[in-house]
Amino acid sequence: MFIILKKEIRAFLSSLIAYVVMIVFLVATGLFMWILPDYNVFDMGYANMDTLFSMAPWLFIFLISSITMRSFSEEKRAGTIEILTTKPLTDLQIILGKYFAGVALVLFSILPTLIYFYTVYQLGATKGNMDIGATWGSYLGLFFLASCFVAIGIFSSSISDNQIVSFIISMFLCYGFYSLFDLFADFKLLGSLDAVIASLGISAHYQSISRGVIDSRDVLYFLSIIVAFIWATKTVFGSRKW
Repeated sequence: MFIILKKEIRAFLSSLIAYVVMIVFLVATGLFMWILPDYNVFDMGYANMDTLFSMAPWLFIFLISSITMRSFSEEKRAGTIEILTTKPLTDLQIILGKYFAGVALVLFSILPTLIYFYTVYQLGATKGNMDIGATWGSYLGLFFLASCFVAIGIFSSSISDNQIVSFIISMFLCYGFYSLFDLFADFKLLGSLDAVIASLGISAHYQSISRGVIDSRDVLYFLSIIVAFIWATKTVFGSRKW
Protein backbone atom coordinates (compact mmCIF):
# COMPACT_ATOMS: atom_id res chain seq x y z
CA MET A 1 0.00 0.00 0.00
CA PHE A 2 2.79 2.42 0.91
CA ILE A 3 4.41 1.82 -2.49
CA ILE A 4 1.21 2.96 -4.20
CA LEU A 5 0.83 5.84 -1.74
CA LYS A 6 4.32 7.17 -2.49
CA LYS A 7 3.84 6.62 -6.23
CA GLU A 8 0.56 8.56 -6.25
CA ILE A 9 1.90 11.45 -4.18
CA ARG A 10 4.96 11.71 -6.44
CA ALA A 11 2.66 11.68 -9.48
CA PHE A 12 0.50 14.43 -7.97
CA LEU A 13 3.44 16.61 -7.02
CA SER A 14 5.20 16.13 -10.36
CA SER A 15 2.17 17.49 -12.22
CA LEU A 16 0.42 20.83 -12.09
CA ILE A 17 -2.87 19.42 -10.86
CA ALA A 18 -1.85 19.26 -7.17
CA TYR A 19 -0.59 22.83 -7.13
CA VAL A 20 -3.55 24.13 -9.13
CA VAL A 21 -6.01 22.44 -6.76
CA MET A 22 -4.34 23.82 -3.64
CA ILE A 23 -3.96 27.32 -5.09
CA VAL A 24 -7.54 27.45 -6.37
CA PHE A 25 -8.88 26.28 -3.01
CA LEU A 26 -6.83 28.79 -1.02
CA VAL A 27 -7.51 31.71 -3.37
CA ALA A 28 -11.25 30.98 -3.52
CA THR A 29 -11.64 30.63 0.24
CA GLY A 30 -9.46 33.71 0.73
CA LEU A 31 -11.69 35.75 -1.58
CA PHE A 32 -14.82 34.68 0.28
CA MET A 33 -13.31 35.28 3.72
CA TRP A 34 -11.58 38.60 3.16
CA ILE A 35 -12.82 40.35 0.00
CA LEU A 36 -16.24 39.42 -1.40
CA PRO A 37 -19.05 41.56 0.09
CA ASP A 38 -21.61 39.91 2.40
CA TYR A 39 -19.27 36.94 2.92
CA ASN A 40 -16.08 38.45 4.30
CA VAL A 41 -15.21 38.56 7.99
CA PHE A 42 -15.28 42.36 8.13
CA ASP A 43 -18.84 42.66 6.81
CA MET A 44 -20.10 39.90 9.10
CA GLY A 45 -18.68 41.69 12.12
CA TYR A 46 -17.86 38.51 14.02
CA ALA A 47 -14.52 36.82 14.68
CA ASN A 48 -15.33 33.42 13.25
CA MET A 49 -14.51 31.22 10.25
CA ASP A 50 -18.05 30.31 9.26
CA THR A 51 -17.46 31.51 5.71
CA LEU A 52 -14.58 29.08 5.18
CA PHE A 53 -16.47 26.10 6.56
CA SER A 54 -19.67 26.88 4.65
CA MET A 55 -17.95 27.40 1.28
CA ALA A 56 -15.26 24.70 1.50
CA PRO A 57 -17.62 21.72 0.93
CA TRP A 58 -18.87 23.22 -2.35
CA LEU A 59 -15.33 23.92 -3.52
CA PHE A 60 -14.26 20.40 -2.56
CA ILE A 61 -17.02 18.86 -4.69
CA PHE A 62 -15.25 20.30 -7.74
CA LEU A 63 -11.63 20.13 -6.60
CA ILE A 64 -11.63 16.60 -5.15
CA SER A 65 -13.41 15.30 -8.24
CA SER A 66 -10.58 16.88 -10.25
CA ILE A 67 -7.96 15.14 -8.12
CA THR A 68 -9.48 11.67 -8.08
CA MET A 69 -10.76 11.44 -11.66
CA ARG A 70 -7.36 10.18 -12.83
CA SER A 71 -6.87 7.55 -10.12
CA PHE A 72 -7.91 4.54 -12.20
CA SER A 73 -9.03 6.18 -15.43
CA GLU A 74 -5.52 7.41 -16.21
CA GLU A 75 -4.04 3.99 -15.41
CA LYS A 76 -6.43 2.38 -17.88
CA ARG A 77 -5.82 5.00 -20.57
CA ALA A 78 -2.04 4.74 -20.26
CA GLY A 79 -2.11 0.94 -20.14
CA THR A 80 -0.25 0.84 -16.81
CA ILE A 81 -3.11 -0.87 -14.98
CA GLU A 82 -1.89 -4.27 -16.23
CA ILE A 83 1.54 -3.65 -14.75
CA LEU A 84 0.00 -2.47 -11.49
CA THR A 85 -2.12 -5.60 -11.07
CA THR A 86 0.86 -7.90 -11.64
CA LYS A 87 2.74 -6.50 -8.65
CA PRO A 88 2.59 -8.39 -5.32
CA LEU A 89 -0.21 -6.17 -4.06
CA THR A 90 -3.82 -6.99 -3.25
CA ASP A 91 -6.66 -5.03 -4.82
CA LEU A 92 -7.39 -3.45 -1.44
CA GLN A 93 -3.78 -2.30 -1.01
CA ILE A 94 -3.86 -0.64 -4.43
CA ILE A 95 -7.15 1.10 -3.67
CA LEU A 96 -6.09 2.24 -0.19
CA GLY A 97 -2.79 3.54 -1.54
CA LYS A 98 -4.63 5.72 -4.03
CA TYR A 99 -7.22 6.71 -1.45
CA PHE A 100 -4.75 7.87 1.20
CA ALA A 101 -2.74 9.75 -1.42
CA GLY A 102 -5.88 11.71 -2.29
CA VAL A 103 -6.61 12.34 1.40
CA ALA A 104 -3.02 13.53 1.94
CA LEU A 105 -3.31 16.04 -0.90
CA VAL A 106 -6.59 17.37 0.52
CA LEU A 107 -4.95 17.67 3.94
CA PHE A 108 -2.12 19.68 2.40
CA SER A 109 -4.80 22.00 0.97
CA ILE A 110 -6.54 22.46 4.33
CA LEU A 111 -3.45 23.07 6.47
CA PRO A 112 -2.57 26.53 5.04
CA THR A 113 -6.00 27.81 6.09
CA LEU A 114 -4.65 27.77 9.65
CA ILE A 115 -3.21 31.15 8.64
CA TYR A 116 -6.81 32.36 8.31
CA PHE A 117 -7.55 30.96 11.77
CA TYR A 118 -4.60 32.81 13.28
CA THR A 119 -5.62 36.05 11.55
CA VAL A 120 -9.24 35.85 12.74
CA TYR A 121 -8.00 34.97 16.23
CA GLN A 122 -5.93 38.17 16.25
CA LEU A 123 -8.74 40.32 14.80
CA GLY A 124 -11.25 39.78 17.61
CA ALA A 125 -12.32 42.90 19.50
CA THR A 126 -10.76 41.02 22.40
CA LYS A 127 -7.91 38.98 20.93
CA GLY A 128 -8.83 35.32 20.93
CA ASN A 129 -12.55 36.05 21.34
CA MET A 130 -13.80 33.23 19.14
CA ASP A 131 -15.30 29.78 19.61
CA ILE A 132 -12.14 27.66 19.49
CA GLY A 133 -14.00 24.38 20.11
CA ALA A 134 -16.41 24.93 17.24
CA THR A 135 -13.52 25.93 14.96
CA TRP A 136 -11.55 22.75 15.62
CA GLY A 137 -14.76 20.73 15.31
CA SER A 138 -15.35 22.35 11.93
CA TYR A 139 -11.83 21.47 10.83
CA LEU A 140 -12.39 17.85 11.89
CA GLY A 141 -15.73 17.82 10.08
CA LEU A 142 -14.12 19.27 6.96
CA PHE A 143 -11.44 16.58 7.04
CA PHE A 144 -14.05 13.82 7.37
CA LEU A 145 -16.16 15.35 4.61
CA ALA A 146 -13.16 15.60 2.28
CA SER A 147 -12.22 12.00 3.10
CA CYS A 148 -15.73 10.90 2.07
CA PHE A 149 -15.47 12.86 -1.18
CA VAL A 150 -12.10 11.21 -1.96
CA ALA A 151 -13.65 7.75 -1.44
CA ILE A 152 -16.52 8.72 -3.76
CA GLY A 153 -14.08 10.09 -6.34
CA ILE A 154 -11.93 6.93 -6.28
CA PHE A 155 -15.04 4.84 -6.85
CA SER A 156 -16.15 7.07 -9.74
CA SER A 157 -12.73 6.72 -11.38
CA SER A 158 -12.90 2.92 -11.11
CA ILE A 159 -16.14 2.62 -13.09
CA SER A 160 -15.08 4.56 -16.19
CA ASP A 161 -12.11 4.61 -18.57
CA ASN A 162 -12.75 8.28 -19.31
CA GLN A 163 -11.50 10.92 -16.88
CA ILE A 164 -14.20 13.44 -17.81
CA VAL A 165 -16.94 10.89 -17.23
CA SER A 166 -15.34 9.99 -13.89
CA PHE A 167 -15.21 13.68 -12.98
CA ILE A 168 -18.90 14.20 -13.78
CA ILE A 169 -19.98 11.07 -11.89
CA SER A 170 -17.90 12.07 -8.88
CA MET A 171 -19.35 15.60 -8.81
CA PHE A 172 -22.89 14.25 -9.07
CA LEU A 173 -22.39 11.70 -6.27
CA CYS A 174 -20.59 14.17 -3.98
CA TYR A 175 -23.29 16.77 -4.51
CA GLY A 176 -26.01 14.16 -4.02
CA PHE A 177 -24.65 12.81 -0.76
CA TYR A 178 -23.92 16.31 0.55
CA SER A 179 -27.07 18.18 -0.40
CA LEU A 180 -29.89 16.18 -2.01
CA PHE A 181 -31.08 14.49 1.18
CA ASP A 182 -31.50 17.89 2.81
CA LEU A 183 -33.32 19.25 -0.22
CA PHE A 184 -35.72 16.30 -0.24
CA ALA A 185 -36.35 16.64 3.52
CA ASP A 186 -37.14 20.35 3.04
CA PHE A 187 -40.22 19.40 1.00
CA LYS A 188 -41.67 17.94 4.23
CA LEU A 189 -43.46 15.13 2.42
CA LEU A 190 -42.89 12.36 4.95
CA GLY A 191 -43.64 14.05 8.24
CA SER A 192 -41.48 12.66 11.06
CA LEU A 193 -39.38 10.72 8.55
CA ASP A 194 -38.02 13.95 7.05
CA ALA A 195 -35.46 14.17 9.85
CA VAL A 196 -34.37 10.61 9.11
CA ILE A 197 -33.97 11.43 5.41
CA ALA A 198 -31.89 14.51 6.25
CA SER A 199 -29.65 12.44 8.52
CA LEU A 200 -28.70 10.24 5.56
CA GLY A 201 -26.85 13.16 3.96
CA ILE A 202 -23.31 14.31 4.70
CA SER A 203 -24.40 17.89 5.33
CA ALA A 204 -26.35 17.11 8.51
CA HIS A 205 -23.40 15.31 10.10
CA TYR A 206 -20.92 17.92 8.91
CA GLN A 207 -22.98 20.69 10.50
CA SER A 208 -23.39 18.64 13.67
CA ILE A 209 -19.68 18.03 14.20
CA SER A 210 -18.95 21.68 13.30
CA ARG A 211 -20.63 22.76 16.54
CA GLY A 212 -17.57 21.50 18.38
CA VAL A 213 -19.17 18.40 19.91
CA ILE A 214 -17.70 15.16 18.63
CA ASP A 215 -20.65 12.77 18.44
CA SER A 216 -19.78 9.11 17.83
CA ARG A 217 -22.80 8.85 15.52
CA ASP A 218 -21.33 11.49 13.21
CA VAL A 219 -17.91 9.84 13.18
CA LEU A 220 -19.50 6.43 12.52
CA TYR A 221 -21.51 7.91 9.66
CA PHE A 222 -18.42 9.35 7.95
CA LEU A 223 -16.48 6.12 8.41
CA SER A 224 -19.42 4.13 7.02
CA ILE A 225 -19.53 6.24 3.85
CA ILE A 226 -15.76 5.85 3.37
CA VAL A 227 -15.82 2.09 3.93
CA ALA A 228 -18.88 1.63 1.70
CA PHE A 229 -17.29 3.39 -1.28
CA ILE A 230 -13.91 1.71 -0.80
CA TRP A 231 -15.71 -1.65 -0.71
CA ALA A 232 -17.66 -0.68 -3.84
CA THR A 233 -14.40 0.29 -5.55
CA LYS A 234 -12.84 -3.05 -4.58
CA THR A 235 -15.87 -4.85 -6.01
CA VAL A 236 -15.62 -2.99 -9.32
CA PHE A 237 -11.84 -3.27 -9.49
CA GLY A 238 -11.88 -6.98 -8.65
CA SER A 239 -14.56 -7.79 -11.20
CA ARG A 240 -12.20 -7.08 -14.12
CA LYS A 241 -8.74 -8.36 -14.97
CA TRP A 242 -6.82 -5.97 -17.22
